[in-house]
Amino acid sequence: MCLVAIAFRVHHDLPLVVAANRDEWRDRPAAVLSFWSDHPTILAGRDLAAGGTWMGITRGGRFAAVTNFRDPSERRSMPRSRGALVTDALLSAEAPETFLRSLCPSDYAGFNLLVGDERRLFYYGSREGELREVLPGVHALSNHLLDEPWPKVLRARDAIAETPMDDARLFAMLSDTKVAPDEQLPNTGVGVEWERRLSPPLITGDDYGTRSSTVLRVSGAGSVHVEERTRDAKGAVIAAVAFDFDLER
Repeated sequence: MCLVAIAFRVHHDLPLVVAANRDEWRDRPAAVLSFWSDHPTILAGRDLAAGGTWMGITRGGRFAAVTNFRDPSERRSMPRSRGALVTDALLSAEAPETFLRSLCPSDYAGFNLLVGDERRLFYYGSREGELREVLPGVHALSNHLLDEPWPKVLRARDAIAETPMDDARLFAMLSDTKVAPDEQLPNTGVGVEWERRLSPPLITGDDYGTRSSTVLRVSGAGSVHVEERTRDAKGAVIAAVAFDFDLER
């Protein structure tokens, strides 16, 4: 993922709401959201190049999502894909904080990882090297640290903070292509043209951009709804899939 907005324990009847965009090179093959045949408890899209995923949830309610930490100076070939972090987190029987403490960050390029459920949620950023429990409230994550005030992060937090909770509004935020003013752009070392291009929640382009948008809701009663919308190079929705199920504790 490259943008993840979360309303965590803000609403009693919806303790976990997530709105996220996956940005990736267009030629990297991927499968749409589904329950995996080899791991039937996992509901997620799948990276067909390395076998992992960017975000998912299990039938038991364990949630995980990863973003990369943008650093163009990092050109090393790493032993493992960052998508394996999410797969391993979803399959792990350990408590989220125990799983996160056991990671070896040097096996991966820079990353941010969220793991938990509607009751407790944890964040680990490989550049900070510190585990943090996510407090109840509204949060957002892009390609820096959690709640770093990038323009797209602020837009995402504003959208997911509005009440009543509305999926249409969240998908509208995930469809926002407005480029941030130059004075608000971060300086991550990719050059101003790329900073502009990467600044909206929705990134368009034939080579790289937003491949899918997802809204996930876990209710206080234990029901889960996940909808994923696949996008083309212009940002238009070309397919959609949705799943509803009750948590199995």
